[in-house]
Amino acid sequence: MSAGSASPPAISRSRWLALGVIATGMLMVVLDGSIVTVAMPAIQDDLGFSPVGLSWVVNAYLIAFGSLLLLAGRLGDLIGRKRMFLAGVGVFTAASLLAAAATTPAILIAARFLQGVGSAMSSAVSLGILVTLFTEPRERAKAIAVFSFTGAAGASIGQVLGGVLTDALNWHWIFLINLPIGLVALAIAVPVLPADRGLGLRAGADVIGALLVTAGLMLGIYTVVKVEEHGWTSAHTLGLGALSLLLLAGFVARQATARTPLMPLRILRSRSVAGANVIQVLMVAALFSFQILVALYLQRVLEYGAAETGLAMLPAAAVIGAVSLGVSARLNARFGERKVLLAGIVLLIGVLGLLTRVPVHADYVTDLLPVMLLAAGFGLALPALTTLGMSGAKEDDAGLASGLFNTTQQIGMSLGVAVLSTLAASRSDSLLAQGRSRAEALTGGYRLAFTVGAGLLVAAFVVAFTVLAQPRPRPTAVTEEAADPAADPAPVA
Repeated sequence: MSAGSASPPAISRSRWLALGVIATGMLMVVLDGSIVTVAMPAIQDDLGFSPVGLSWVVNAYLIAFGSLLLLAGRLGDLIGRKRMFLAGVGVFTAASLLAAAATTPAILIAARFLQGVGSAMSSAVSLGILVTLFTEPRERAKAIAVFSFTGAAGASIGQVLGGVLTDALNWHWIFLINLPIGLVALAIAVPVLPADRGLGLRAGADVIGALLVTAGLMLGIYTVVKVEEHGWTSAHTLGLGALSLLLLAGFVARQATARTPLMPLRILRSRSVAGANVIQVLMVAALFSFQILVALYLQRVLEYGAAETGLAMLPAAAVIGAVSLGVSARLNARFGERKVLLAGIVLLIGVLGLLTRVPVHADYVTDLLPVMLLAAGFGLALPALTTLGMSGAKEDDAGLASGLFNTTQQIGMSLGVAVLSTLAASRSDSLLAQGRSRAEALTGGYRLAFTVGAGLLVAAFVVAFTVLAQPRPRPTAVTEEAADPAADPAPVA
């Protein structure tokens, strides 16, 4: 009996409990990314990090996470997605304990790298498990809305939690908090996640392809996160960037000719899948300016504390939750994911558009609260985009599609960090040189980043409008094969 067919109440409850486990795993990953940022000063003081070395508390995690997602997703299809998810949560939980016990910068950086490995293993297959559990369109839309909410709202929750734990206890607790969550998730996941044997390593054990894509992504993300230190036109950036592109091009060529490719290129034949991944790179890169630069603006310009910053951003988490959990599934079912995605992007353009005019001495109610409320666009755009990104995945490729979707998310995040933070810093330095105050210079830098982010969202809107296929009218009764989105032969322009 398939997950989408009529099932007894006990099986139905088990599927929703499984969704809770998957969402919890996602929440741990997202919380870990944001909870660390507010504790960085305390970590630096306690362990004696240099300013350059401190950045590796974040960079080590990003490099491991972003470079291993695609490989972990395909391995999940081959050895079983449940095994990969359980192993990932286990590695992440153990690495969190190591991070909490760290007494030197080297130990903490190594632990953060291992956390990134565990996050990649669990995140890469999460959507793959979800789409095989929920095959009925209405239920799948609800499940994806829950999953998307944990990702969108988790960053704000992490900032609040990180500030509270660091101020009330110490920075070690931002990692210790993962232990009970991880252990409970493992205990529930073992009985409720569906067992899958996988295709077997012979179905896609492309060792050369795995080495090429992992090395290419790892080198590319490393190059991007070091742009702020070396500059865009330096020999370091251009040389390593060219080598990364060469490795990735070799990976694509390998997949076109290998007998058992790691990433069968057929997955990119769907316009929805390919278009959704391109849109995600643009959206995530742009929205870095909302999730991170707004927090920096609140702390550095308005002089909010860590906990105050998280509380100031809570209205955004509330409206995202209300929209994604309350209405997004119904809107997707009625109007189609493409139209809902376009509407969400329009709201997000409004978010960054308002931020381009943010003043030095802002009033929260009049200048920032409208921005937080327009963040409801996250709740519309992310579930629709996630559905489109997984729409072309057959059951055997669900882990691969999930890993690809998460990989483009990390690429977008890395590009957003590199491009927008560099532009903001350069603009601020220029304004300081002109004699502006520190607050005016910082605000001017953030405004430039918000403007570029708005431009990226406009580009995402254009791609969504032109590339994503119009929904086709469905006949009253269709066969499962005819309804398979992966059968869409339309090539990507």
